[in-house]
Amino acid sequence: MALKLMPLPYSHDALEPAMSAETLKTHHGKHHAKYVKTANELIAGTNYEDMSLDEIVRAAHANGDRKLFNNAAQIWNHDLFWNSMTPNSGKPPKALADAIDRSFGSMSAFSDEFIAKGEAHFGSGWVWLIASGSKLSIDDTHDAENPLVAGKTPILVCDVWEHAYYLDTKNDRRAFLAGFMKQMVNWEHAARLFAGNSPASQTSNDSLRSAAE
Repeated sequence: MALKLMPLPYSHDALEPAMSAETLKTHHGKHHAKYVKTANELIAGTNYEDMSLDEIVRAAHANGDRKLFNNAAQIWNHDLFWNSMTPNSGKPPKALADAIDRSFGSMSAFSDEFIAKGEAHFGSGWVWLIASGSKLSIDDTHDAENPLVAGKTPILVCDVWEHAYYLDTKNDRRAFLAGFMKQMVNWEHAARLFAGNSPASQTSNDSLRSAAE
């Protein structure tokens, strides 16, 4: 079963000015698409071929198959990243807003901590909002690493690889993160994942698309 490039749930220019159409076209159409192409080449004719995306990520990680893990995990990470954004950001629904207040003190404190975590991250990687029951926490991972292989449940993620923001904000990662928090977060999607709060198979290609509908 071939892995597929997840269609974007919005147009290329839908996130402007926080994220330009040029960035989105390059990021999704070149970087993400390349991960899909390479992963499919790597699984062809192997036992991985009949696995779902999250099964491939877990198995490749457990088997020490770094090249496959890096490409498959980057597909998984990007699938959640696209669904973590929307042109109609708004505010978190009440249940998620209450959990943010309990876990961080306030929405403002959460936003500041999320931005600071992403800004301080050294090199390429990801910043995640993790749910464990009613408690939330912020985590960062390097390169293609993700919460799935640690048994954690992410409900929101921001890509802090340079290709996610360099065309728009150059080396100012903080400006990108601030724009993400202020204008792009898909709180409705995060709230659905928080409400489910189940093991992280929820971010495979098919289930991500279902959650976004």
